[in-house]
Amino acid sequence: MAIKKRSKRVNVLVESVHPFSDAQQRRLFEKIKEILGSNKVQIQFALNPDLLGGLTVKINDQLLDLSHVGFLGQFQREMESYKTGTQDLRKMEMLFQSQIQSFMPIPDLTEVGHVLSVSDGVARVSGLDALMAGECVRFSRGMTGMALNLNANTTDVLLFEKADVLQEGDHAFATHKMNTIPVGFSLLGRVLNPLGDPLDNKESFVNLDRYPIFAPAPGIVDRDKVRTPLHTGIKAIDSLVPIGRGQRELIIGDRQTGKTTLILDTILSQRYHNEKVTDLKDKVFCVYVAIGQKQSTVRDVMRILQENGAMDYTVIVSASASSNAVMQYLAPYAGCAIGEYFRDHGMHAVVFYDDLSKHAVAYREMSLLLKRPSGREAYPGDVFYLHSKLLERAAQLSSQIGGGSLTAIPVVETLEGDVSAYIPTNVISITDGQIYLDSTLFHQGVRPAVNVGLSVSRVGSAAQNKAMKQLAGSLKLELSQYREVLSFAQLASDLDSTTQKLLSHGTRLTEVMKQRPYHPLTVAQELLSLFVGVKGYLDDLSPEQISDFLSGLLKQVKLQETALMLTLEKGNLTEETILKLDTLIRNYIEHRQEKM
Repeated sequence: MAIKKRSKRVNVLVESVHPFSDAQQRRLFEKIKEILGSNKVQIQFALNPDLLGGLTVKINDQLLDLSHVGFLGQFQREMESYKTGTQDLRKMEMLFQSQIQSFMPIPDLTEVGHVLSVSDGVARVSGLDALMAGECVRFSRGMTGMALNLNANTTDVLLFEKADVLQEGDHAFATHKMNTIPVGFSLLGRVLNPLGDPLDNKESFVNLDRYPIFAPAPGIVDRDKVRTPLHTGIKAIDSLVPIGRGQRELIIGDRQTGKTTLILDTILSQRYHNEKVTDLKDKVFCVYVAIGQKQSTVRDVMRILQENGAMDYTVIVSASASSNAVMQYLAPYAGCAIGEYFRDHGMHAVVFYDDLSKHAVAYREMSLLLKRPSGREAYPGDVFYLHSKLLERAAQLSSQIGGGSLTAIPVVETLEGDVSAYIPTNVISITDGQIYLDSTLFHQGVRPAVNVGLSVSRVGSAAQNKAMKQLAGSLKLELSQYREVLSFAQLASDLDSTTQKLLSHGTRLTEVMKQRPYHPLTVAQELLSLFVGVKGYLDDLSPEQISDFLSGLLKQVKLQETALMLTLEKGNLTEETILKLDTLIRNYIEHRQEKM
């Protein structure tokens, strides 16, 4: 950065550890006037022992740092970017010595401002006229923040951390950089915060590519149709509300209805898929973003994923409930940037935002601290754009630019099942469908508690294989009719045979849809379970017997009918396969009856 030529009066502050003599002051004064090309220079000299040596020259909003402290900071940043795997103290000593000998300090010229006030994590800064909205700001005490409100003469900067350390009068420096986060395969299996700092007590991320946290969404021309299924391993979702790669599917429901469990099942299900494929571009990578969750909840998620071997292809971005509002605000955008790395390199990624209700609350808190005008439910007017600019980044890219995909699965929490509240309606209108979890069904033991009537996937059967389309074609209608008739049947004393048959079949289909948490099914297991339920093989069983019947059947087929399972895994349900399934199921029923 070059020193700006000045036409108006220029204020210059020179700080040093030792005082200058009168002759030195005059020479320095003349030199500064020559460099600035102005006679209107007012210079002031001051002592600052914190510099350790050298001097700093502050010219209005520019700071030329020639101090020992500044050079030490340069050396520290250079060493932080140096990667070594050695733990030998002697080798590390030699490394430090060689780095010190080869280090060449560079005079650092930066824009500088002053902190006018600090309150509730917001620093009001003067100077720094060239700041951009969203730009990173560095402070003299080591902390960083993000510029948000660009006022006429000041800038409001939200601090990422250590807000209580910053004081009035401290220096603020423009970095001319927007927020970025490290990306790449090195992040798999790791837990990090929205700034890219590790939270799992492992090594830091160095020498990695960095992606901007706030990146624009792909254009229409760069996109392709959503047509490839994203297998979740959950019967109720894959058959009734299928999700395709590149889609945005909302999970919505009251607290404690199994929203995070659906996410974990989906992540675990990708293990079966990733083990089958050999090409890296066919694998699916997962990013779980925890927003405002308890730290114990995040630890439980990590434990479940580790126990099931799913952390090998998963990244966790955590901004827990103890984090400040700006960290919770950044978290989903950081997770999205990590997923975009895989998408842009022709691979496939799924990002889970758990949850956007807490994200909106964090943004509301930020906006109120920044004294922005509030609207409905005290949310700022741009809260819709807050989530639309995030979810629009999910896409299935065209084959001309790699064919990668990024799928977004956000979570929104409702209060007493109210889907017409502000944030739920916003996210519903942005996404391509929603999976509604009903607390009533959950407490009745129907788990996952998917409400068939209110759940929808706007991609629909385009994201299903042929066999699933064939079996699930009438399934949603049958279950919806069952729920509707069931509510009226409770008031009726006498039911005709058709209604009784519909209720009986619906009860058994509901039992088929039940599934244990953290036990996702393969495509073949889902197809076999649905085939048994849809074709009426369970009509003679009591609802209590269905779970044991299905688990026994799946176990036997897995052990004895490997070829048949491979056929189903490919999504093929030909007449020959149907005959084999019919024979197999009837033989199993006869064998089961003989044992009873």
